[in-house]
Amino acid sequence: MEKVKVYIDGQEGTTGLKILERFEGREDIELLKISEADRKNPLERQKLINASDYTFLCLPDAASIEAVSLATNPDVRIIDASTAHRTNPAWAYGFPELSPEHREKIKKSKRVAVPGCYASGFISIVYPLVKAGIIAPYHPVTSYAVSGYSGAGKKGIAQYEDPDRAEEFKAPRMYALGQNHKHLREMQAISGLSYPPMFNPMVCDYFNGMIVSVPLVKRTLAKKTSVEDIHDILARHYMNEYFVEVQRLDCDDVLSNGFLPANTLAGSNKMQIFVFGNDEQILLCSRLDNLGKGASGAAVQCLNVMMGIDEKTGLV
Repeated sequence: MEKVKVYIDGQEGTTGLKILERFEGREDIELLKISEADRKNPLERQKLINASDYTFLCLPDAASIEAVSLATNPDVRIIDASTAHRTNPAWAYGFPELSPEHREKIKKSKRVAVPGCYASGFISIVYPLVKAGIIAPYHPVTSYAVSGYSGAGKKGIAQYEDPDRAEEFKAPRMYALGQNHKHLREMQAISGLSYPPMFNPMVCDYFNGMIVSVPLVKRTLAKKTSVEDIHDILARHYMNEYFVEVQRLDCDDVLSNGFLPANTLAGSNKMQIFVFGNDEQILLCSRLDNLGKGASGAAVQCLNVMMGIDEKTGLV
């Protein structure tokens, strides 16, 4: 097999480094590398972007937009891990399991936006239920989530791993309290909601892994439904998908002790969806690795789809 040329713009960041890890042992990829001295040099970056078959952007939004403008070679295919292009209809949204149309657009597109980590968990639950008419587009959806501190970037990671850190870093910390989280636009747009959800994220004192939860009060839903109905809709939606698994209603690992840990998928590209509840209320949970299916794993999966090879290549 002829090797494809891949450049990672921003490979020194957490997502870039994790993509590099997932490329270890792959003989179908030739990595184009930039020197440390030139990594912020637009001319050198432009040279490597245009010499590549695929370029990953692991950059802040403004830098990602600049990088796209540097791509003058019409054959270069870009996979952007930033927030910049996720709601741009000209870009493919990089969550192939959402629908056959999403997978086909990723396969054919030259511009793919990798989903956000919280957004991936939220959309995995809400998108199928809006599509099925269970959640009305105007429904006041709420969501809360917990995540490891690796999603906070280099500065945040350093704060958590500082031996002299403040006591507050030992407890879960709520943030984006003004309902201004950068994933909200994506969560609304991709799910098909008329209004942004009420979102309460928390960062916690462990490295990686997350759970995104969506509570539903049955009497407020657009259709009369049950826990079993919701589970059946989600199970059918993700039937035959390798990375997204809807767990059994009687999932023993949870029901045996009553706890759902957030870090058990750390290091993998898997996502697990859980359905809990009773006659009045339903709790939906999506568990994933914020650095895996929520970032670098999803990016590599998109590359595999675009290359037309097994989506599992380089991923677990």
